[in-house]
Amino acid sequence: MTDILRMSNLYAPTLKEDPADADIASHRLLLRAGMIRKTASGVYTFLPLGYRVLTKIEDIVREEMDAIGSQEIMMPALQPAELWHESGRWDDYGPELMRLNDRHDHGFCLGPTHEELITALVRNELRSYKQLPCTLYQIQVKFRDEIRPRFGLLRSREFIMKDAYSFNADQESLQRTYDDMSRAYGIICDRCGLAYYPVEADPGQIGGSVTTEFMALAESGEAELVHCPCGYAANTEAGECQCAPTTYEVPALEKVSTPGVHTIEDLAKFLGIPESATVKALSGQDAEERLVVLFVPGDHELNELKAVREVPGFQLLTDEQMEGFGLHKGSMGPVGLPEGARIVADRSLQAVPQWVVGANEEGYHYVGARPGEDFAVDAWADLCVVAPGDACPECGKPLQGARGIEVSQVFQLGDKYSKAMGATFADEEGNEVPFTMGCYGVGISRTLAAIVEQHNDEHGIAWPLSVAPAHVCIVPLTVGDDLVQPEAERIARELVGIGFEVAIDDRDERAGVKFADADLIGWPLQVVVGKRGLANGTVEIKLRRTGEKKEVALDALTDLLGFAHRHKVATSPAGVGRFDALFN
Repeated sequence: MTDILRMSNLYAPTLKEDPADADIASHRLLLRAGMIRKTASGVYTFLPLGYRVLTKIEDIVREEMDAIGSQEIMMPALQPAELWHESGRWDDYGPELMRLNDRHDHGFCLGPTHEELITALVRNELRSYKQLPCTLYQIQVKFRDEIRPRFGLLRSREFIMKDAYSFNADQESLQRTYDDMSRAYGIICDRCGLAYYPVEADPGQIGGSVTTEFMALAESGEAELVHCPCGYAANTEAGECQCAPTTYEVPALEKVSTPGVHTIEDLAKFLGIPESATVKALSGQDAEERLVVLFVPGDHELNELKAVREVPGFQLLTDEQMEGFGLHKGSMGPVGLPEGARIVADRSLQAVPQWVVGANEEGYHYVGARPGEDFAVDAWADLCVVAPGDACPECGKPLQGARGIEVSQVFQLGDKYSKAMGATFADEEGNEVPFTMGCYGVGISRTLAAIVEQHNDEHGIAWPLSVAPAHVCIVPLTVGDDLVQPEAERIARELVGIGFEVAIDDRDERAGVKFADADLIGWPLQVVVGKRGLANGTVEIKLRRTGEKKEVALDALTDLLGFAHRHKVATSPAGVGRFDALFN
């Protein structure tokens, strides 16, 4: 990228007002800065400046993938249905899978991910342990038919992703690849200027037993996470919950009339106790449609993913189903449940000798219900969504909460796909064994949005130098003259000559319009060239990240920026180049 970007012919239609349907900073600013345009719900076109940023992120990803021995390929987005039937995911994936039939009535899908296709690709080609490990990756458009696309590039129906797949001989080899990939993902986040946490996560539809998400911190993030100064971090859906319910003791089991009390909040207020001293009941059915009632501390929520792991096939009952079992919504408890009901309780309740629970009678609750005496618990398990303030499972200190954007994720798949699809190799003894697999994804377009979420202010985007559409923007205050524009052009050429990517705003516009667009687009450094400054032999430089301005002698500018470039500009702890040192 060595050509000068000229704003006079650059297709970058900026907007003065916020689009009505843009709810978060990245969506709003990428539209206003002329970097993306909406084509349909959840589908976007990348305009020249946005595409430049996108390709820089792709280049960072490629460099880090190649550095650990991954090999780039390109697979088709259109995938045969029979491959998904082999893995069993054609029916399991759900309505997010975009399905279609060709003119011969053969089934296909638009790939949301490529585990099936990559496994089919290598199963007849990688035949010996001597060819392993092997990691292949691609950067490609993916498709998911989101029920409610929103937040611009953060939840779209068509998006750009880097997906990699490793084929290993055993778990030990997979662990090495997984660790290499995890380190590479951390470096990618650092180079993109992201503040992030690697967090424990749930594998979801991809499957496997071990997975880590890389979460870019942002209030607009859809994911909730907890973290600890000791280094532990987890998605609240996947983290181990170590909560501490409050004990409320009474002399004996007592049935209390609680008219109009239907929620935990109502019950706590009625009794004058904290919500953590109450116990919440949730009823459901297992895979064989048997009644199962789950109990969690009143100040916590049931984690349905954990519930399904403990009770296979678990589904919460509808109000109508509850009535069929004779259960009363808002008044359920472990004492007097229908015969045959199974009780599963959160393990934190083992330390609570008496429970405040529903009495299985409309308008009544029990205080002092004793597990082991008044009722029996069939199983204890971790059932809760972990919350800020719960104990860290590693050091015991209170966890802190945050919100994040999932920008990448690594998975250990084991033999989930290789076994189902008959993908085997000959081991050292000549036995045919299934590959041990891993998969590793980076949301390229989502990373772009996450960067904007973290790097913006009231004026617009403030790109990290590593991914900016250009490093420097020259802003001549007049054009078409024989002084300012020629000097601006000379500066631009010199900066390109020493290795900078340069834009020049050579439009015949008012200075205010140029300044506003420069801030909105987010060029890391602005060089303002005007008649008054040139009369004094100076230009003004402005650091977009902080808004700082500085007069620099014209004859020193190229040398100053050349020194900065030769020394990779100033490097932050995250490894992202910055122009900050020019202002020190």
